[in-house]
Amino acid sequence: MKYWLGVVCRDHVRRGTKAGIVQLGHGKRPGLARLSPGDRLVYYSPRTSLRDGEPLQAFTAIGEITDDEIWQADEGDFRPWRRRARYAEHATEVPIRRFDGSLDLTSAANWGHQLRRGLVELTEDDFRRIRSAMEAM
Repeated sequence: MKYWLGVVCRDHVRRGTKAGIVQLGHGKRPGLARLSPGDRLVYYSPRTSLRDGEPLQAFTAIGEITDDEIWQADEGDFRPWRRRARYAEHATEVPIRRFDGSLDLTSAANWGHQLRRGLVELTEDDFRRIRSAMEAM
């Protein structure tokens, strides 16, 4: 089992969690192929929406990858790749500043650069701390 951080705006996270799917990297397949059934995923949302959203910088959802299938949706002119996931129903948003740089994720200088990849592996300790904070609120 691995632990992952997906970087996705909150509007897209909400649509995905409601549908029970994971979509990363603007619908590209490579990030999804790194995930395996049973892997855990936390979403980090830098903004509320993709283009004109307000800054958010919060963990916005948490879940588990449920199967091996990567499939392509058909939304007319947009054909994103997706996977199925089960999300925690009662997890609440937690601002990253709450951790005050104490996560392994944020311990290095310029830690935010890695988020540009859209999918970052987390340590088990970071995942557990984030999950605890999201479930405690």
